[in-house]
Amino acid sequence: MENSSINSFLNYYEKLRERTNRLITVIPEESMNWAYKPGKFTIADQIRHIAAIERFMYAETVQGNPCKYFGCGKELADGYDNVLKFFNEKHQESMEIFSRLTDDDLQRKCLTPGNASISIWKWLRTLTEHEIHHRAQLYIYLNMLGVETPPMFGLSSEDVIKRSSNNI
Repeated sequence: MENSSINSFLNYYEKLRERTNRLITVIPEESMNWAYKPGKFTIADQIRHIAAIERFMYAETVQGNPCKYFGCGKELADGYDNVLKFFNEKHQESMEIFSRLTDDDLQRKCLTPGNASISIWKWLRTLTEHEIHHRAQLYIYLNMLGVETPPMFGLSSEDVIKRSSNNI
C-alpha cells in the first residue's frame, strides 16, 4: 500500500489506533505489569513501547532528526492511568508532527536508525505494521489471562462462521 496523500495516511492511522484503543480499554488494571515470562515485555511495557517508538523514533525520523527512543520502562509512566495518559499524549504529539507533512514530503527520503534511506511514506507504513504487531501481542497476552477481547472489525471468527452461507 502506497501512501501518496498525508490526509489519507492520517485517516487510516487514526482508524488503526481506534482498534488498538478498543483493545486497551479491556485490560484489567491489575494485569498491567503481567508478562508471560520473566524478562519479557509486560502489558504496560507493550503500551509504552508503541507510544515511545511512534513519538521518539518515527516522528523524529520524518522530521530529519535522529532517533530518540530510549526504551519503554516504568520511568516513562507507571500505573494504569499514567500509562494510558502517556500512550495518548505521545500519539497526539506524533499526529501533530505527521500532520505537518505534505504530500510531497511523503516522497522524500529519511534516514532510519539503522542508517537505511527510505521514502517517508514507506517509513510511515512500517509504523502501522509495528503497531499492528504489538497489538497482536496484546491480544495474545490478554487471551492467556482469560480476558475477553473485542473483535477486530466487529465480528469474531465464530460470528462469521455462524453467518456463513456454507454453514449447514
